[in-house]
Amino acid sequence: MLRQLREKRTLKHNLMLASSSAFVAGITDVVGLLAFLAFTSNVTGHVANLAKNILQQDFNDIIIFAIWLLMFMVGSFVSNFIVQSLKHKSYYRAHSVPIILEIVVLLFVAVYGHKFYKETEFERKVVIGSLLFAMGLQNGLVSNISGGLIKSTHLTGLFTDLGSELADWMHPKTKESEDVKNKIYVRLTILTFFIFGGLMGGYFFNLYEFKVFYFVPVILLTILYYDMLPLFFHKIFQVIYPVKTKNIKN
Repeated sequence: MLRQLREKRTLKHNLMLASSSAFVAGITDVVGLLAFLAFTSNVTGHVANLAKNILQQDFNDIIIFAIWLLMFMVGSFVSNFIVQSLKHKSYYRAHSVPIILEIVVLLFVAVYGHKFYKETEFERKVVIGSLLFAMGLQNGLVSNISGGLIKSTHLTGLFTDLGSELADWMHPKTKESEDVKNKIYVRLTILTFFIFGGLMGGYFFNLYEFKVFYFVPVILLTILYYDMLPLFFHKIFQVIYPVKTKNIKN
């Protein structure tokens, strides 16, 4: 999922990345909404609240919403900066480091929420900012990898693109295109798994509260594991094969 460049990606690669990342975003968004009454996977609502508070001249909330918007943007910036810095060494390394950083942030939220969270307003603001940073990391990465095809943390643009692509696919004057079909499959996959992640996140948050965030890094680790496994077997093969060849010659 992480090793292939955008021009070499197959539909399978994109569907796997779309489903796993959208599932994580769905869980994070719904759990954030239940725990903090705030969206934590996108910034659309925060922009509206920022505008409202500017009109009301509520300077404290203006600063908070501006910081939250900045945290999402900084997450995307950090993700793409890392990719640009490391891609000359290894695309897998360049794409995996933002995932590892996201795992660290989500584990921080899980541990802090489970062990230390006292439900103060300051803690609430810090945790929301941390989650927005993590989702900025994820959204920036998957968008970079897929060439802008996958944006898993918010659905406004998805419905816009899906509507346009369905029109292209169904219009009688449009020639049949496999590329348009594949894009529709990816959009529907993101939508399905975002909703499924939201349902799972809401259900298990009611049972386990912040412990839900211990599960999210496991999903991200499977993304890393999927690409690491073939490399692991390749290294093992390189080690074993020369030994067998030497024994045969002797």
